[in-house]
Amino acid sequence: MNNQTEVIACLNEILECELAGVVRYTHYSLMVFGHNRIPIVKWLREQAMESLAHAGIAGEHITTLGGHPSLKIGKLTETHKHSLSDILSESLEHENVQVKNLRHLLKLVERESIYLEEYARAMICEEELHISEVEKMLRSQPKG
Repeated sequence: MNNQTEVIACLNEILECELAGVVRYTHYSLMVFGHNRIPIVKWLREQAMESLAHAGIAGEHITTLGGHPSLKIGKLTETHKHSLSDILSESLEHENVQVKNLRHLLKLVERESIYLEEYARAMICEEELHISEVEKMLRSQPKG
């Protein structure tokens, strides 16, 4: 692969973003209160576990390419806003950043590496489905 250093750097960004997702979703799960707390906390903790699994996959790709997985964690900002809408909006923003990272990876590996191309496409698909679910959760119930 001609651009292996750049691919490893991009995979490290993806890894760091996923690790931030673990922290972010775990934090959010602790800050949910109200009538629907139990299913929302469960969903947020599932998202944290999924982010951890995704981080592991990205790390495996990095070491396969001879790189060194980052020990950094992506950007974490404490907004002190913990309404469910705020939590979901922040999570949507986080997921959109990761889709951007994955699209960058796809651009780097297209026609260079089938397995990394397929990985990027599968992850983009998964993240876009997640984004659509969060967007539905943010929508108000139609009247009528």
